[in-house]
Amino acid sequence: MEEIAISKFKATCLAVLERVRRTGQPIRVTRFGKPVADILPPAPPKPEKSWLGSMAGTGEVVGDIVSPAADESDWEVLRE
Repeated sequence: MEEIAISKFKATCLAVLERVRRTGQPIRVTRFGKPVADILPPAPPKPEKSWLGSMAGTGEVVGDIVSPAADESDWEVLRE
């Protein structure tokens, strides 16, 4: 891992961050030769899951799905 002094990092911060983003190589920032921070590239973005089709294959058809759920004689509207 490449190391850079904190004073040099402070002077070239934006350029160092851009280099890490572009190359993917981490850089360690040191102060008096001791590690202070590690600059790491961002993790790759996770693909967004679509809710469409998320329940596919989970339903089950039981019985007749075409005929009415109740008997026609139970309907008040049809009695008149």
